[in-house]
Parts: sequence; structure tokens; C-alpha cells
Amino acid sequence: MTINLTPTQILAVVGVVVVLLWVWRASVRRAKATANAARAGARLLSLTGRVLVIAGVIVGVQWLVIAHRGDTVLLLVVLGLPALFAAYTLTKALTITSYESSRSRGDRR
Repeated sequence: MTINLTPTQILAVVGVVVVLLWVWRASVRRAKATANAARAGARLLSLTGRVLVIAGVIVGVQWLVIAHRGDTVLLLVVLGLPALFAAYTLTKALTITSYESSRSRGDRR
């Protein structure tokens, strides 16, 4: 059994293979982009949850100290310490020290 293919048929087969490889690569890139976006969303949600829990703890302690007011120094510490942490965090977040690109090896510009 011999296979007789004309040059046009061979060119058509090669073209179909090239198109299939191109579609496959595009789908892999799309899947990677979707996975990266999902990871970024999960990180944001995780960070938001931690921020809300910590804020709840701070507010609870502050409410407890204010509701059972006794010592003025304790009141100032309970109100001032979270303010210092918040000021430090905001200052660090809003101060731009350098720009580092987050591109990976295969990304385009």
C-alpha cells in the first residue's frame, strides 16, 4: 500500500498541523493568564479577610478599654498603638522606592 500525495495535499496537511499548534499554544497562554488572574484574586481575598479580622480584634480591644475606663495611660496606649502601626503601613505603602518589573521569562513587552 503506497500513499500518493500531491504537493498541494502535503502543503494542506502541513498548514493544518501549523494551525492546530498555533491554536494549542494560544489556549495554553489563555489558560496561564486565567490561572494568574485567579491566583491574584485569591491573594486579594485572603489579604482582605486577614485585614478585617485584625481590624475586628483591634476595635474589640479598644471598645473593651473604653467601655471599662479606668487607666488613662492604658487608654492612650490602646488608641495610639494601632494608629502608629497604621501610620507606618500607610507611609510604607505610599512611598515609592523603586520599580521592579514583574514580567516572567516568556512574557511580551
